[in-house]
Amino acid sequence: MSERSSVHSQIPRRSPRPALKPAGLVAVVVVALTGCSASAQRGFLPGSSSAEVTNQTGRITHLWVGSWTAALIVGVIVWGLILWCAAVYRKRKGDETLPVQLRYHVPLEVMYVILPILMVGVLFYYTARDASVINDTSAKPDLTVQVVAKQWSWDFNYLDSDAYDTGQHAQSVGTHGMLADQVTLYLPVNERVEFVLNSRDVIHSFWVPEFLYKRDVIPGRTSKFQIIPQQVGEYRGKCAELCGEQHSAMLFNVKVVTRAEYDAHMQELRAKGQTGALGLDYSRLQHVPSATQGSGN
Repeated sequence: MSERSSVHSQIPRRSPRPALKPAGLVAVVVVALTGCSASAQRGFLPGSSSAEVTNQTGRITHLWVGSWTAALIVGVIVWGLILWCAAVYRKRKGDETLPVQLRYHVPLEVMYVILPILMVGVLFYYTARDASVINDTSAKPDLTVQVVAKQWSWDFNYLDSDAYDTGQHAQSVGTHGMLADQVTLYLPVNERVEFVLNSRDVIHSFWVPEFLYKRDVIPGRTSKFQIIPQQVGEYRGKCAELCGEQHSAMLFNVKVVTRAEYDAHMQELRAKGQTGALGLDYSRLQHVPSATQGSGN
């Protein structure tokens, strides 16, 4: 036996350590997720746990849950492998040997390239599939509401009812944060509503958190989307795009009501003289009653 072989034979070999198998971690995660109820899967997402607020909230929730579940599984595998390697292949006292040196490992390098591409491709497929359905406006709506964003409030033109409602600019509201002072958007339950979004000044973003959907409102561009409110109730809306000094006060209320209540509210607006639709002309006085009376077109 050569001197080199004799030296290597005297070096203590590393004793095998129990390894944490990534497959076992994945199994634990999957079992835990399958035991979650629909409300538990929704987690901290806004909205009702007993029913879908709109016809799109279920689809959006599933996309969200699927995305973070996939990210969690990948994270568990990666961190599991890191901890496993750190525990099994750590340097031990008295061990002077070098670990096996690997480079130009083609199969491993191919796997590192192919797997991320596959994961991104799967995420892109489901995101594009759901986005095409959520943003589809080909169906005929039961009513159309034009939303006009302005610094720092909202105007709602009910185009099918020949009525409008207008919000006061934030700096004109008396008590800061009083939701009762904000304009209220009325929507009939179980009817398809098409929103037509326009901005009177800068970029805003129309957002009702319980709808799990927001849409940018850009000057000079008209955006549209459709939803079917499915649960009667009161919700809160806000601007989700930093738009100036009073951005945080750019709030509005949403009431999903029966058709009878909706028609009654439209009649109230017309009785106040709020007929027609407010235009897109830039005006800081749109909220002043004397400036809006009879300004419908």
